[in-house]
Amino acid sequence: MNTVILMGRLTADPEVREARSMNVARYSLAIDKPTKAGEEKQTDFINCIAFAGVADFVKSYLHKGMKIAVKGRLQTGSYTDKNGIKRNIVDVVVQEHEFCESKQKQKQAPQTQGNASGFYPVDDEEEDDLPF
Repeated sequence: MNTVILMGRLTADPEVREARSMNVARYSLAIDKPTKAGEEKQTDFINCIAFAGVADFVKSYLHKGMKIAVKGRLQTGSYTDKNGIKRNIVDVVVQEHEFCESKQKQKQAPQTQGNASGFYPVDDEEEDDLPF
């Protein structure tokens, strides 16, 4: 099984390019590591890649600083840099996104209501009306 679930903030606006008649989106998530009281905060930076419809979603709705959760799979690879050194890379191939901020925070960023996956933000006040 190869499944990864991460939550973090986008470090920059996603880079979206067209390749082989579909969009490919690349971005990085900053994920804070849990630390003990008094310890210096530590952060991991995870590279993410999305293809086709998921990349279209990224292009339309995600921007620097947003807190999101992603579900996907790990993909490894390697390349030789300009100095002849072999480098290993690990990317998360994203299959799903979820917004992790309140509606008020989302309103601060320019966005369109709703999205291609049918996600619509819920008012915090409406949660009190839920039967569970």
